[in-house]
Amino acid sequence: MRARSVTIVGDRKETIDSLEVYLTGVGVTAHATRSLKDARKVAASVMAVVLFPDDFDADEVVATLLALRAARPKVLILLVTSAPQHLRAALDPDGLSLPPLVLPRPAFGWTIVDAIRANTQPELAS
Repeated sequence: MRARSVTIVGDRKETIDSLEVYLTGVGVTAHATRSLKDARKVAASVMAVVLFPDDFDADEVVATLLALRAARPKVLILLVTSAPQHLRAALDPDGLSLPPLVLPRPAFGWTIVDAIRANTQPELAS
C-alpha cells in the first residue's frame, strides 16, 4: 500500500512548517503549502487536509472547500479556525462527501493528529 499523507494549507509559514515537522515526527507523512489552490488538487495518497482558513479570503476558502469535497469526497478536511461562521456554506452535510471538521484556533499538533486518527479508516490512521 502506498503511504498515506496529510496536506497542510495556511499562509503563516511558521504555523504550517511547525505542524509539518510535528506530524512527520509522529510518523505521519505531511506536505505543507501556502497556496489555497493546492488544496483543490490534493494527491490520491492524501487522507486528510488541514486548512487554516483564517489566513485566506473567506469566499475563496468556501469555493476551495466545495471543489475539494466534490473532487475528493472521502478526504478528511480539518479546519483550524476562530471564525467557522464565515464558512457555513461549505460545512453543511451534502450527502456525498465527508463534512469538514472544525477545530478551534489555536489547535495543538496532538489535537490535530488525534482528530485525523479518530476520523479516518483504521488502516490509514496508524
